[in-house]
Amino acid sequence: MKRMIALAGAGLLLLGLAACGDESTAGGTLTGKTYLSTSITEDGKPKQLAAQTRVQLQFTDDGRLIASAGCNTMQASVSTGDGKLTLKDPLAMTAMGCPGSRGEQDSWLSNLLQSKPSWKLANDTLTVVAGSTTIALTDQSTLTPDLKLDGTKWTLDSVISQDTVGKIVGSEKAWITFNGERVTGFTGCNELNGVVARAATTVTFGELATTRRACAGDEGTVEKALTKGLHGEMSYEITGDRLRFQAGDAGLSFIAAR
Repeated sequence: MKRMIALAGAGLLLLGLAACGDESTAGGTLTGKTYLSTSITEDGKPKQLAAQTRVQLQFTDDGRLIASAGCNTMQASVSTGDGKLTLKDPLAMTAMGCPGSRGEQDSWLSNLLQSKPSWKLANDTLTVVAGSTTIALTDQSTLTPDLKLDGTKWTLDSVISQDTVGKIVGSEKAWITFNGERVTGFTGCNELNGVVARAATTVTFGELATTRRACAGDEGTVEKALTKGLHGEMSYEITGDRLRFQAGDAGLSFIAAR
């Protein structure tokens, strides 16, 4: 049984559907775009985020806001009318353990999004204001253009199953890279290689071979997710520094190694 988690509990992310409101009063449309933070101020002073993290706000075509601040992913149906970001249902969040400042950032961002912040769009810059907090964000397509499939080291980020997206402990140790019709990588435990056939929007994976080191615990779980998840013909999509493979209702999501 799948469960929706409203800012608590253990589980995965359940997707919802809705439609955005009138955006004309705030300078443009947010629908179908993703924005990454470039600066944050609180009470007129810069706010420092944890190392290698930033706020990401994605406005989907079906009316959802998907957000993150470096650890968990949160989302809800959203209205953007009257220059306000108004959540139309409870904010759902994945339940990864986020130590220290990353966990605090999750709470900070979720509270901000639930406060009906105002927004303005000027060209590719989105400004979100809640009380004394101002977040300046830039369109992802400007800030981080889509990477190439070939030559990029793609690190495993999450597993897609039906309508849920979940993290696996230790997945950041697993990676793949493509070079024409070859795929190589590391499962988090063993080296990996195989042959692929590529088309414009699909990759067909042959059998993936690995070295023979025994993998127990989290290492074994990650290896199984990677080797079982990449099989047969799969559609793929690259958005900025993220790569997603999917076949039916199952797939894998990767992020470019930093």
